[in-house]
Order: sequence, then C-alpha cells, then structure tokens
Amino acid sequence: MAEVLQREGAHAHLTADEVHARARRILPEISRATVYNTLNELVRLDEVLEVTSGAGPKRYDPDAARDHHHIVCVGCGQLRDVHPVGHESLRLPPAQRHGFELVDVAIVFRGRCPACRES
Repeated sequence: MAEVLQREGAHAHLTADEVHARARRILPEISRATVYNTLNELVRLDEVLEVTSGAGPKRYDPDAARDHHHIVCVGCGQLRDVHPVGHESLRLPPAQRHGFELVDVAIVFRGRCPACRES
C-alpha cells in the first residue's frame, strides 16, 4: 500500500477506495479488507498519515516523515500539503487542555482552489 501511495507523489492524499483501485492494477485479487487493514497498520507504524479534513472520507498521506499540515478546498475536496509559518510556536495553555495529554497537532486550512473559484 505504501508503494501505491508513494507512486502517486508527496501530494497524494488518496482515499482507501482510491488506494484499492490502484493496488488492483498491480494485484488484481487484492481485497478491499486487505487494503483497509494494511492502511491501518501503516498508520499505526507511523509510515502513513491518516488525514481527516471534515466532510468526506479519510485520506492517506505518504509523507509521514516531514512535519507539515494541510489545505483543503471546500468546493471539490482537493487536499494539499502546506508548511505554515509560525506553527512551531502554537501552544495550548494547560488550563485549556481539559485534562488531555497532547499527542499531536493538526492544522487544516480551508479555502477554494483555483478551479472552484473560476466555476
């Protein structure tokens, strides 16, 4: 599965169904369950990032090694990697953590892509 995601490039953010369709080109007999189980294992191993951007299915990001965030088009759902300036200094004061232990921060910018702005 990682091979399928990496083949699409660093900006690939495929759904499990898209991964399944591409994997079937290589292994026609591969099941959807195998794809889901493998993606879940790759996420658990921190080899692939699971990205949820709100509406729509989860997407899988092969760029798990570099720290980055995402921008999503509210029109078509296109998802791209971004590297915002100043995100390193983002902090959540202890009084606002509600007893949670912080393990991750995910920033998702929302906007309209060029194609959706034109239509």
